[in-house]
Amino acid sequence: MKKLLPFGTALLLLSFFTDASDGLVRYESQYSVEETADRFESIAKTKGLTVFARIDHQMNAQSIDLPLRPTEVILFGNPKVGTPLMQCTQEVAIDLPQKVLVSQDEDNIVWLAYNNPNYLVSRHDITGCDDVVKKISGVLQALAKATVEK
Repeated sequence: MKKLLPFGTALLLLSFFTDASDGLVRYESQYSVEETADRFESIAKTKGLTVFARIDHQMNAQSIDLPLRPTEVILFGNPKVGTPLMQCTQEVAIDLPQKVLVSQDEDNIVWLAYNNPNYLVSRHDITGCDDVVKKISGVLQALAKATVEK
């Protein structure tokens, strides 16, 4: 007998995660772009990750009088995780350090998105690194969920 999730639980799960077929994993956030990015940065640092940069694309666009919805990118990582991946396939370094995108769409919904590690495996034909990719996937998922949950 199959068990079905209660409707509210199913909706909550769907709001966190959407199709990653385009290489991105997305989580809906109930917070503003700035607060979501602040939360992510804080959580990443408490987990021992280095935050290398935080880019506010909206602010950069405004500096040249162009409109852009709130959009921030955070570059972060840890050489203990990234180096083993580069040892498998050095060209994956073009996609490191890891990045998260926090943006507001045309419906004013805030999203946190990151590259699906399995997409990077396909993109760079990475072999023999299943454990590393699994670890990276777990870390990214845990960071994203902790960031967007109330």
